[in-house]
Amino acid sequence: MLFMEYLTTSLPQWNSLMFLIAIPIPYYLVEHLAKKGLLKITASSKATLYFYGIIGFYFLYFLYVTLACFKGLFVQNSLPPRIMVLTALPLLALYVLVVLNLPIAKKILRNIALSDLVRIHLFRLIGSFFVIMGMYHVVPKTFALGAGLGDIFIALSSLVVGKALIKNKSYAIKMAWIWNTLGLIDILMTSFMAFWYTKQSIVLGTLGVNILTEFPFCFIPAFAPATIIFLHISIYKKLMAKTVA
Repeated sequence: MLFMEYLTTSLPQWNSLMFLIAIPIPYYLVEHLAKKGLLKITASSKATLYFYGIIGFYFLYFLYVTLACFKGLFVQNSLPPRIMVLTALPLLALYVLVVLNLPIAKKILRNIALSDLVRIHLFRLIGSFFVIMGMYHVVPKTFALGAGLGDIFIALSSLVVGKALIKNKSYAIKMAWIWNTLGLIDILMTSFMAFWYTKQSIVLGTLGVNILTEFPFCFIPAFAPATIIFLHISIYKKLMAKTVA
């Protein structure tokens, strides 16, 4: 297959292929959650139209990141990292400045169960690839363990918090506040560590996180930070609405 020649050589090929199989899952879960909210506020045919619009957006974004990665636009070791400037930051701006303010998005958010917004974070199990990267010494071990184990903890604990919310436990909302804050801190710390190790790599020539600019692992910084922060903000909005109510 043509794309095989573009796979990073920093890790065994089987690892890259496993990641390529896993990476569509977060996209699917976000799209499915949006469709679930859409079906509660509009006719099935219209919801399907919106749903295909979301799929179309992510497909084009996925294609853009792929082509940019193949062209080597992210490779240059710079501060701020080019992959963040060209993908993550614009995506986050789109989420926060545009999507969250769209009337249809506000309606969708109101009609999505808080438990569903929490449990979608199960896709953060994909952070286990950080641990694998550490095992192969392609990223600093501190980064690998901090980012990987943090994601795994947040992913698995999302099931516990989601179950408490579904069962309407007396402590569920307080637990959700704590879990959501920890989840946000986790993704911010991972982003900070990536920035820090990139800086150290440039200044001191030490091991950085360059593999995150290579295909297919470029999809992690391109998609995960902005989307995860967006989901956490959405959860905060739901929690505040419940607190006010």
